[in-house]
Amino acid sequence: MTEIYNYFAVCPRGLEAVVARELKNLQAKDIMPERAGVSFSGDLKLGYKANLWLRSAVRVLCKIKEFPAHSEAEFYENVVAMHWENHLSIDHTLAVTANINDSFLTHSQFAALKTKDAVVDRFMNKYERRPNVDRDSPDVHIYLNMNHNHCTLSLNMSGESLHQRGYRRQKGEAPLKEALAAGIVLLTGYDGSQIFIDAMCGSGTLPIEAALIARNFAPGLLRQNFGFQRWPNHDADLWQNVVAEAQDNVCRPATTIFGSDISSQIVGFAKENARRAGVRPWVKFSQKDMFELTSRGEGGVIICNPPYGERMGEIDDVRGLYTEIGNVFKRRFTGNTGYIFTGNPELLKSVGLKTKQKHVLYNGQLESRLAEYALF
Repeated sequence: MTEIYNYFAVCPRGLEAVVARELKNLQAKDIMPERAGVSFSGDLKLGYKANLWLRSAVRVLCKIKEFPAHSEAEFYENVVAMHWENHLSIDHTLAVTANINDSFLTHSQFAALKTKDAVVDRFMNKYERRPNVDRDSPDVHIYLNMNHNHCTLSLNMSGESLHQRGYRRQKGEAPLKEALAAGIVLLTGYDGSQIFIDAMCGSGTLPIEAALIARNFAPGLLRQNFGFQRWPNHDADLWQNVVAEAQDNVCRPATTIFGSDISSQIVGFAKENARRAGVRPWVKFSQKDMFELTSRGEGGVIICNPPYGERMGEIDDVRGLYTEIGNVFKRRFTGNTGYIFTGNPELLKSVGLKTKQKHVLYNGQLESRLAEYALF
């Protein structure tokens, strides 16, 4: 009988519905969006596919135990009684990350330490030896979530954050992380069949993620390793089958993706990043001011991520920029759909266009907006 696991895909806040749709496409079960993530269930193959295919998630956790605890002693007894030897060996390294909300334990670092102590004690009691701690690159990364004294212990399947595709070595001043960029592209409804133009492409993350979508290229194919590959129960044959299936699904994009930036150096960075991502032939980059751009046809997506005046005194300097972006949208891109992503929602008032809808997203801790404009 196939074993079913309970998973949780962690994502930037605001992208929960996007991740839920991605999971539906992977035929996950029991999909439930929550704050900064989506819970779901499925077999081990689905867990592997989620790590390989999810574009807008940053981590996939595999839940291994849930229990209530109202004291340190009760918490310790639950953790030390677990069969940790099924998940790691004495020769593995481990790390623990904790997230605490309104519980008897109030400090996440202390909770992580208590969890680590219980895991280590389990091995000492059973083998008189213990695994070592490696906070930077552990073989097994344990996650504790404690919410109102309800504890969930999970294993981090992904290892390093899934946004680290491996292609972006050259960066602009304020690059979007790949998972957020992919989520933004998916929120536009882009599926590879439309024209896609990034008018302020920076180091190219948005057009590169659009090209990966257009190629039906699983972003995990760009990575060298995942956390679960170091687990004692890793099914290497199943993983190779999942990877082979993804490779067989790669296709040639139906349209060209366009990216431009006013800086020739930044455009150079974008070209190099696209080359490493394997999409350089399908992304046309150019050094051009946004106000020189013209439409490539109707029914496409025109997007930009303009500066938003992070420092005091800069906001007035960029208000006019947002007004000009609105003018370019309505004068030159009729029949397309325009999008502006900004970390300062107030500046959207200067665009001068009627907003069709706004998505609240978080760029790290910064509350941001993706505004959509129907350009008729």
